[in-house]
Amino acid sequence: MNNKKIAILGAGPSGLAQLRAFEAARRAGVKNLPEIVCYEKQNAIGGMWNYTWRTGLDKNGEPVHGSMYRYLWSNGPKECLEFADYSFDEHFGQAIPSYPPRAVLRDYIMGRIDQQAISKYIRFECPVRWVTYDDSTNMFTVTVMNHKTGEQETNEFDYVVVATGHFSTPNMPYFKGLENFHGRVLHAHDFRDALEFAGQDLLLIGASFSAEDIGSQCFKYGAKSVTLSYRDQPLGFDWPEGMEERPLLTHVDGNIGYFADGTSKHFDSIVMCTGYLFHFPFLPDELRLKTHNCLYPDNLYKGIFFQNNPQLIYLGMQDQYFTFNMFDVQAWYARDVILGKIPLPEKEQRLVDMHHWLERHEQLDGEHDNIDFQASYIRDLHKMTDYPEFAVEEQGELFKTWLKDKQKGIMTFREESYTSTVTGTVATQLPAPWLDIKGDSLESFMALDFIDVESQD
Repeated sequence: MNNKKIAILGAGPSGLAQLRAFEAARRAGVKNLPEIVCYEKQNAIGGMWNYTWRTGLDKNGEPVHGSMYRYLWSNGPKECLEFADYSFDEHFGQAIPSYPPRAVLRDYIMGRIDQQAISKYIRFECPVRWVTYDDSTNMFTVTVMNHKTGEQETNEFDYVVVATGHFSTPNMPYFKGLENFHGRVLHAHDFRDALEFAGQDLLLIGASFSAEDIGSQCFKYGAKSVTLSYRDQPLGFDWPEGMEERPLLTHVDGNIGYFADGTSKHFDSIVMCTGYLFHFPFLPDELRLKTHNCLYPDNLYKGIFFQNNPQLIYLGMQDQYFTFNMFDVQAWYARDVILGKIPLPEKEQRLVDMHHWLERHEQLDGEHDNIDFQASYIRDLHKMTDYPEFAVEEQGELFKTWLKDKQKGIMTFREESYTSTVTGTVATQLPAPWLDIKGDSLESFMALDFIDVESQD
C-alpha cells in the first residue's frame, strides 16, 4: 500500500466510519496504510447531526448541508443504532431511555471518536468542486475550494470515497397557485423550529418519516392544526385531535388548499416533506451514481463499489433502517478491499452478485421485508470483515416492534423501552409523556429523573 492515497468526501457518520476503519487497522498493527485526506464542507465533524440556524447558504456561500432542526428526538430506538464496539451504557455511565433527543445522540456519536487521532486527516471548510479519473494513470484528480486559505486545491488519489450523504438536496415539487400563496412555503430541509408555526394551520406535503416527525413536532409545540397530504397511501396513524391526513394537494388559491378528494382548507404555511435528490455536482456523468432512495441502489457492487470504476466508493447511499453499524460495516469492507484483504471480483462476477440483490429487492413487500432485507445485506458484508459482532437480526426484530408501537400510539411510542442487543440493559423510561417534555438539550435530558423499568418488574 506504499504511496496509495485515499480521498474521503465528508466527515459525517459515513466518512467518520471510514476514518475509524483505517484507524482501527493502524492500532491493530497493520503497516503501510494508505495516506488519507478527508474533505469536509462544514467546520465540524458530525454531518447531519450538527444543528445550524442557517438555511440557504452558509457563511462561505456554499449550500447549507444540514437538514437538522431543533427539538428533534430519535424517531427509532437507540438500541437499533448502538455501535457494536461502544455502548450507550459505556458512554453515559447509566441506562437512558430508548428515544433520546438529537443533542444526546450527537454526544454519543462523538464520544466514540478519538478526535485527536482523526483530526490530522480532516480538512474543514473544503467543499469538493470536481473529481475526474484518468484511465492512463488510474488516478483521480480531486479539486476542492479551501475556504480557510481562499484558494482551490488539487490533489491526486488512488481511491475516492463519497460519503456526502443523500438527505441534503431538496426535492421540491410544484403545485398550481403556490406563487400566490399568502404564507410561507418551505422544504423540510429548511425547517428549523416548530415554534415558528405555533398557532398556525399547517399543511405538510408527504407521507414518510419527515412529514410524520415534523407534524408531530409542530403539534407538540402549539400548531393550531396539522394536515398531512399524501400521494398514494396515508400514514394511517391514530392522530390526535388537531391532526389529520388528506389526499394529495391539487392546487392552492390564496390561503386555501384544495385536495384530490374535493375538500379544501385554509393554511398559514406549507412544508414540503417530499424527500431529497441524489446530488453529486462534483462528479462527471461517468462517475455519478444515478438512483433514487431505495434499499439497494443499482450499479453499486455490495452497495459500495461503483460498478464501472470500483476505485470509486459510495458509503451510506441506501435508504436506511439501520444506520451507524451499517455505515461501519460498509467502511470496514471497503477498507479491506483497498488493503487487499478481500479480493474484488471481476466485472462480470460483480454484476451477477448485484443482480442477485436487485432481484431480491424487487420482491420486497412491506416494511418487515425491507428490514429483513437490510439486515441480511449487513450480515453479508459483516461476515467477511473483522468488525465486532453485533446482533443485526435481533435489532431487526426490534425495528418490527418499533413499527407496532408507532401504530399503537404515534404520540406515545417514544415512551417505550427496549433491551440493548449489545449489553442486555433495559432502557429507562421518560418521567413524563413525550409531549410534555419540551427541552431537548443534553443537559436538560440527562437531568430528568428516568424511571428504572427493571426495578418495577
